[in-house]
Amino acid sequence: MPPASQAARRTAVDVSALLERGRTLATPVLRAAVDRLAPPMDTVAAYHFGWIDAQGRPADGDGGKAVRPALAVLSAEVTGAAPETGVPGAVAVELVHNFSLLHDDLMDGDEQRRHRDTVWKVHGPAQAILVGDALFALANEVLLELGTAEAGRATRRLTTASRALIDGQAQDISYEHRDRVSVEECLEMEGNKTGALLACASSIGAVLGGADERTADSLEKYGYHLGLAFQAVDDLLGIWGDPEATGKQTWSDLRQRKKSLPVVAALASGGPASGRLGEILAADAKSSDFANFSEEEFAARAALIEEAGGREWTAEEARRQHAIAIEALDAVDMPDRVREQFTALADFVVVRKR
Repeated sequence: MPPASQAARRTAVDVSALLERGRTLATPVLRAAVDRLAPPMDTVAAYHFGWIDAQGRPADGDGGKAVRPALAVLSAEVTGAAPETGVPGAVAVELVHNFSLLHDDLMDGDEQRRHRDTVWKVHGPAQAILVGDALFALANEVLLELGTAEAGRATRRLTTASRALIDGQAQDISYEHRDRVSVEECLEMEGNKTGALLACASSIGAVLGGADERTADSLEKYGYHLGLAFQAVDDLLGIWGDPEATGKQTWSDLRQRKKSLPVVAALASGGPASGRLGEILAADAKSSDFANFSEEEFAARAALIEEAGGREWTAEEARRQHAIAIEALDAVDMPDRVREQFTALADFVVVRKR
């Protein structure tokens, strides 16, 4: 973690206010984009975003952490532009992110997200697919309708990130059916699935503000490694997170047989606990009764992962990726205030509980 003097300086940054600013600036534009969808996709999307409940009544649902919008509007300030310059980028990234969530929930069979039933559970698989596709298309519309050269550059970065995100999801699914996945493969998958879109969010506002390619690339490097830190923390929460905080079941990643970083690192560590874990997971893959496993059985698997070092390795990897992200900012000329906010957002990612 950062030196004490730097950490003390960062405490002056109100991260919650930074996140709320991104949410406040992006939400009206996001709502306007969603309103373009044909019925019933508009109401299904509104349910997904937490704006209405399953009966169509107005709701004040949990819209997520809003890290990506915060990064997009903050990155605009790198160029000296107003944070509002980054809003179309923030909205476009949020649309792609939520496209992926709609499809991921269906593919993974997740019945809960943010403490409420997922779209496919409420409105059916077909609507989850269609609305996800619609959000993906809207993302490009929101950028391209700006009609500027900068918008074209931003769209190109967004489509590249989107393709990487889809590659990552395909890798994630394929890994569930393999006995072993290497740590390197897991990091590549997570870099695609999470790092690519956070990289885009970290640079897209700057691109819309006229940043050169070198600046945008350095901000993308920050976001990519921040994404790997973010996903490492997510992987820890996916096994040991408090369901009250995460909104998911206990041991959720173990229930889905995910080859997440703690599992992969534990299997690669060697030793008795690692060997025993490998035997159990191989048997699980062939079990016809896996869906009926008790809490105690999943708890035993989590304990073996921890004993084999998977939990501590993943926590250390989150810290390592955080450090690389912060170092990438050194290549970017920006106001000190903006740099401190980028740093504070990175710190938030590695200490969160949901």
